[in-house]
Amino acid sequence: MNDMLSKRGCSLVAGILAVLVAGAALADSAPPADPSPARGSLSEILPGHRGTYLYYHALDYGSQSLTHPLRLIINGGFGIMQISNRDNRPARIMYGRGLRNVSDNLMRPWWAVREQGLGVFLRHEVIPISVRTGDSQYWPNYMNHLLGGGMSYRMMEEYYRYHGHTHSKRWSLATLFVYHLLNETVENNDKLGPNPDPVADFWIFNPAGVWLFNKDSVAQFFSRTLHFTDWSYQPVIMPETGELQNVGQNYAVKWHLNNSGSRSIFYHWGTHAELGMSFTDAEGRCVSFGFGFVAKNILEVDDLSDTVDLAVSGGLFYDRNNSLLASLVAAKGKDFPWRLNLYPGLFDLGPLQPGFYVALDQKDHLSGGITIGAITHLPVGLGWE
Repeated sequence: MNDMLSKRGCSLVAGILAVLVAGAALADSAPPADPSPARGSLSEILPGHRGTYLYYHALDYGSQSLTHPLRLIINGGFGIMQISNRDNRPARIMYGRGLRNVSDNLMRPWWAVREQGLGVFLRHEVIPISVRTGDSQYWPNYMNHLLGGGMSYRMMEEYYRYHGHTHSKRWSLATLFVYHLLNETVENNDKLGPNPDPVADFWIFNPAGVWLFNKDSVAQFFSRTLHFTDWSYQPVIMPETGELQNVGQNYAVKWHLNNSGSRSIFYHWGTHAELGMSFTDAEGRCVSFGFGFVAKNILEVDDLSDTVDLAVSGGLFYDRNNSLLASLVAAKGKDFPWRLNLYPGLFDLGPLQPGFYVALDQKDHLSGGITIGAITHLPVGLGWE
């Protein structure tokens, strides 16, 4: 059954991947599109601020109100902790060993590639031709590093520019470097030896994502046509156990089916992938739902490569102007079959602008946490069990 789910899941995401990458290629060769007047669209010009804003609009509600470099680093760097057979206590990660091994592989990329074999490396990590989970390590490379990383770079560049930083691109690159290096270090953890995964991420997909989203035509296509956005979680730390819960970087796209944008094909992903529909009213308020698969466990393919097995997932989402206000996600994943996130601005609860997270674990025990949206430089909230 799990193998069947894995094949179906990989077929689904491979098809979506092909559409998104093809769209990026077409956008790069096409003239810039006119801004879409569809529902949920916001002005790309922010009064008093230079340049255009495709992914950051300084909204004071929803997921976008939590946009911050430190939060991006936490959600992206520790997102692997959502996988079932990974410990979610940051203090237990072997940072020194992980960083040393990642550095060895990045400084000697031919070492890992030669050990695995160039053909296997290309088939597993680069060329999206297989739908077998053992050969589909390319999926997070394209979706999370190429597209997600590229959009995050552009979003951070707009964030820094909005906040008055002169060298906004350099600041964004530095943020992305720290985020990706932490991500690879946490994923590597206690491994020693050749590892082709950071080679593909750092030397192929991360720079390719930055290069793509530096192009206005590509960035405009994903913003105006697919309404690409960051819908990351609200991470919280559990004081008693030291666990980091509700952590992970998530993305969403909506492909409008009519000129008004009232109905859209919806796709939501991170360490999961849900496909469904969105319905948007004239005020930009949108309800979306999707069903798909979530990465459950990391499995060893061979001495050099890992993959994941998949479990069924589904979600219900409410946003305004593409800024997520509430999400309810069900998944047969690690600890929490049910996870509810209520973001700042869903309700008017005073100047602290709190956001809330509540989850039900496998034993029907509740846990949760609170995020203080008004304290923008605090990247994690406080949890309880």
